[in-house]
Amino acid sequence: MIKQNRNVSVSIKQKISSVGVHDPEGAAPLYINARKDFSTTNHRREKIMPLVTSKEMLLKAQQGGYAVGAFNAENMEMVKAIISAAEELRAPVMIQTTPSTVKYGTVETYAAIVAAEAAKATVPVCLHLDHGDSFELAMRAIHAGYTSVMIDGSKLGFEENIALTKKVADVAKALDIPCEAELGKVGGKEDDLEAEADTNTDPAEAKEFAERTGVTSLAVAIGTAHGFYVGTPVLDKERLTEIRKVVDIPLVLHGASGLSDDDVRDCVKRGMCKVNFATELRDAYSKAVKATFAEKENTIDPKAYGRAAIQAVKELVMYRMKVCGCDGKAE
Repeated sequence: MIKQNRNVSVSIKQKISSVGVHDPEGAAPLYINARKDFSTTNHRREKIMPLVTSKEMLLKAQQGGYAVGAFNAENMEMVKAIISAAEELRAPVMIQTTPSTVKYGTVETYAAIVAAEAAKATVPVCLHLDHGDSFELAMRAIHAGYTSVMIDGSKLGFEENIALTKKVADVAKALDIPCEAELGKVGGKEDDLEAEADTNTDPAEAKEFAERTGVTSLAVAIGTAHGFYVGTPVLDKERLTEIRKVVDIPLVLHGASGLSDDDVRDCVKRGMCKVNFATELRDAYSKAVKATFAEKENTIDPKAYGRAAIQAVKELVMYRMKVCGCDGKAE
């Protein structure tokens, strides 16, 4: 399997014409703009990789009036929990890793773990790079086997965000890999990424941004924040409704950990097709581990507290999937 995945990566590099930027490993140029032969490559990719892209998932969610739950995973236990929840509820699912997560491990490590677990699943599983902070990281993720990427240029000015996003989106499009971007600033902290202030997305700018970059989904800021909320969040839902009127691609809700069920459901009703959950999963995982040691402080077998953490994360993921309405939507 490792040899096959490497061959697919090499084939991808050979299929697309050069933009003059080299991959981080210096193995070969990164390429765009030559789709005429990619259908063969894509066919091989589907045969040897169990993961699916997010494109069809999110379009179906958009058409069906529900959202796909996207859950951040930090280790094998969380991956197992998320996929087990999706299997039990017959739900499509996206598993995400952030830049700090892949810095802790590597994109290759997480791609291998998720691919191995997804190969045993009977529901669609997508592996997504969350908050990719550079062109190079997005390329590394794609080459490792990620089937969806996000490039987050929201800290940049409008034109700079467009330029970076389009650069990633062009390569991703040539490889049939969906690309998410962010416009506006979602507050709070997501791993090493911290927004200094909340700046909600302007509908007219969202329309222009989507058209000029060619992204397949867009995260918009409507008052949510990463991490747990200190007080009760006030969401600008009317702004979301206005964005939905002028932006055709699926919209993404970041900072859903800690939001009320009613808020999540209302956002989905107004057009959110993907809802991200991260902080509350880490919280559930950590509390389960702590509870194991509280009950038996001399526990030394990682599998003991690993099983408890899997169960806790699985239960939370199942609950959130039901709130998003994606349960029973897997084919």
